[in-house]
Amino acid sequence: MAAFDTSAPLLPEILSLHGKWKDKKPALICDGRTVTWRELEASTNRIANALIARGISRGKMVGVVMSNGIAMVEVLIGIMKAGACSVPINLSVSDEALEAMLSDAGVAAVFSTTDQSARLRPYLKANSAVVAVSDNELTAFPKDASDDLPSVGIQGDDPLNVIYSSGTTGMPKGILHVHAGRRDWAYDLTIALRYHGAARTLFTIGLYSNISWVAMLCTLLSGGTMVIAPKFDAREALATIEAEKISHFAMVPIQFQRLMEVPDQADFDLSSIEAVMSCGSPLHADLKTNLFARLGPKVVIELFGLTEGVITTLDPEDAEGRMASVGKPLVGTDIKIIGDDDKEVPRGTSGEVVGCGRIVMPGYLNRPDATAEATWVDETGKAWLRTGDIGQLDDEGYLYIVDRKKDMILSGGQNIYPQDIEAVLIKHEAVNDVAVIGVKSERWGETPLAIVVKQEGVTIGEDELARWANSLLGKQQRISGVQFTDALPRNANGKILKRELRVTYGG
Repeated sequence: MAAFDTSAPLLPEILSLHGKWKDKKPALICDGRTVTWRELEASTNRIANALIARGISRGKMVGVVMSNGIAMVEVLIGIMKAGACSVPINLSVSDEALEAMLSDAGVAAVFSTTDQSARLRPYLKANSAVVAVSDNELTAFPKDASDDLPSVGIQGDDPLNVIYSSGTTGMPKGILHVHAGRRDWAYDLTIALRYHGAARTLFTIGLYSNISWVAMLCTLLSGGTMVIAPKFDAREALATIEAEKISHFAMVPIQFQRLMEVPDQADFDLSSIEAVMSCGSPLHADLKTNLFARLGPKVVIELFGLTEGVITTLDPEDAEGRMASVGKPLVGTDIKIIGDDDKEVPRGTSGEVVGCGRIVMPGYLNRPDATAEATWVDETGKAWLRTGDIGQLDDEGYLYIVDRKKDMILSGGQNIYPQDIEAVLIKHEAVNDVAVIGVKSERWGETPLAIVVKQEGVTIGEDELARWANSLLGKQQRISGVQFTDALPRNANGKILKRELRVTYGG
C-alpha cells in the first residue's frame, strides 16, 4: 500500500495552494490595482516557467533591482517557484556596490523596474550572458509559459534568497537563506507577530529589506493581503491604514516617530490595527509608551534580530515595567550572553549576544571566512551565531541591548555600514585616516559623520570634502558632514575606538 506523503510543504507549494483555496481573495493591492490569489498563482507560475525555459532554476541566482510594487512581489515569488535564488538589492546603494553584489552572487538574470534600468546598463554590457527583464517587459517575458506550478524538485536546503549586508568595500556579505529555513522563519514569526488569514499588511519599506521580508513571508504564509506603498510618507501611511483597514505592518522606530508627529494624526481611525512590529534599532521607552497609548496596550511588538537569523520579541503583555527590553527568543530558538573570553556570563552581566535555532542562515555566500568569524562553538561542540551586539539578561530572562558591538548605522530605516563610506573617503588624496560614526538626527534617527585626519600639505575644507564624498556615495549613505581631527583614538591593537568618537561627536 502506498504511504501517505507527510512531508512539510515548502513555500512554493503553500502559496500555490492559496491560489486554489483562496482564489478570489485579494493577495496584493498597490496603486489602485488588486491582484487575487488566483491571479498571483498564474502570474508567478508563468514567470517561474519562463525562467526554467531559459535554464534558470535550482542553483541559479537572479538579481532583483526593483522599486516597491506588484511586479516585484510577482518576480520574487516567480523566482522562488522556479527553484532559483533571488538576490534583491537595496536601491540606496551606489552603482559600484550594486555591481559588486550582482557580480559576487554570479546572477544569471536580473529583473528591474524602469526607474532602475539605467543603473544596470554598464553591468549588463559587461555581462552580456545575463538575462535582463524590466517591468515593462514582464508581460511579454513569460509569453506562452504555462500557468501550472512547475515541478523542479526543490529541496529544503536549496537557496531561496540572498540579502546583502554590505558591498562597496569589495568584500560584500551575502546572507544566504534556504527554502526550509525561510519557511520555518515564516511559521515562527507568524505566531510571534500574530498574523492570520485575514491579515491586511501595509508595506512602506523597500521589499529588498529583510524587515519587509519578515512581514511579506508572514502575510503570504497566512494567505493574507499585502498592501504595498511605493515609499514611506507618514500622513499617507495613516490614511492608508484607515482606508484599507490595515491590521499589521512593520516599521523602524523613526517611522513610528514620524507617524506620531503628523499634526492631525489623532484624527485618523487606526482601530483596525491588531499587531505591529518595531525593529532595526531600539524603540525608546518614551516613544513606546506613546505608541501603546495611541494604538492600544496589545498592539506593539518590539523585535530584536539579525537578517542572519537571531530574533527575540517583546510581547506587549510583558512590556509593562520592561519598556527598554527586547524580550525573549522565538519559540524553539535560544540565546546566550558570552564575555570577551567566549565563556557564558551570569544574568545581569553584559556580553555579546549569540543565538541558535532553525531559522539561522547556513552561512554567508562565498564568504567562509565571514561565516567562521560569526560562529561561536560551545563546550558541547554546538555552533551559535554571533550577533555582534552587546546585551544582558535580567533575572527573568528578558534581553536588554546595551550597545552595538558592530558599528552599523540605521538611518531612515536603512542599514548603513561605516566601512563602505570609509572606503570611499580614504581614496581622496587629502585623507590620511578616517572613521565614520552615526550621530543623532531629528529627521533620520541617525546620520553618518566622517571624522578625518588630513594628509600633511593638502589643503581642503570640511564641506568640500563632504561634497566630494557624497557625489560618490549612494543616496542613503551620504554623510552629514566632515570633522577634521589630529588623530583617531586607537587601542593597543590599532583598532579605532569608535565608542570614544561617539562620545565626542555623537550629539
